[in-house]
Amino acid sequence: MTDAPRDPELPRGVALAWGVAANPQRGPKRELSIERIVEAAMEIADAGGLAAVSMASVATSLGFTTMSLYRYVSAKDDLVLLMGEAGFGVPPETVAEADGWRDGLLAWSRAQVDVYRRHPWLLDIPIGGGLPATPNNIAWLDAGLAVLEGTVLDPHERVAVALLVLSHTRWQGTIERSYVAAAAAAGTSPDELDTAAANLLAQLITPEAFPEVHRALLAGAFGPEGGDPFAFGLDRILDGIRQYLDTRPADATVPPPAAPADPPEIEHDPKVREAGKAVREAEKALREARKREREARKAAVSRRA
Repeated sequence: MTDAPRDPELPRGVALAWGVAANPQRGPKRELSIERIVEAAMEIADAGGLAAVSMASVATSLGFTTMSLYRYVSAKDDLVLLMGEAGFGVPPETVAEADGWRDGLLAWSRAQVDVYRRHPWLLDIPIGGGLPATPNNIAWLDAGLAVLEGTVLDPHERVAVALLVLSHTRWQGTIERSYVAAAAAAGTSPDELDTAAANLLAQLITPEAFPEVHRALLAGAFGPEGGDPFAFGLDRILDGIRQYLDTRPADATVPPPAAPADPPEIEHDPKVREAGKAVREAEKALREARKREREARKAAVSRRA
């Protein structure tokens, strides 16, 4: 008789996140706990980034040996997973209380940006393949999907919309973190950093060489007065979703995505190879000319200074 298939064993970190992992049999006078370990690791990451977190650094901050931690968390990867779970927490009630799907997605996105601002190291946690596997991560996804309930979107489309907004939100968190780090290193503010960068570009960019960038510079598009590009981008994403909702019949079915087309075959014609070589040489010459132009502009700026 064939044995019944066994349920797959949960990874230790996932089991800890769900609270279904076996507790350690031994511990240093029960003064240590998974919660204390994760909290200490998050404090280290908040101060020095995810790279500063190690089992040894966490143990030192708690006043225990590294081996003591391994009785609770068997690997650093499990600790990072639990840090991410605690760092994200649960989505705020403002998402569920929002008026309509658009306000709901706006609240959902803004709440995630706030999380990245509190714990920038969350952006350094690798995104694993497949679905989220821990309770808080699933709660965030569930909250994003819930605001789309009542629309004509089917479950596949709701997931796609949530991922679209999530990708924009994560990119905003990444860029904002870079600005804050660069400003801190320069001893200035992100807005002042923007202004200084725009002033530098204004000395290098000419309307003849880069007409569109020059026009944007004159309009102040690269400075703090240019407004919030992330809010603008998210609004346009939501406009697109609104248009799709307005034009999609409630009973429509979404066709599966088309398979990628095979790349066109290029005949092995000597003329084709010669033309390709000529293009590459022209591109190389253009790059070299632009390099010389940048060097000349840099020298001119140095002389004026």
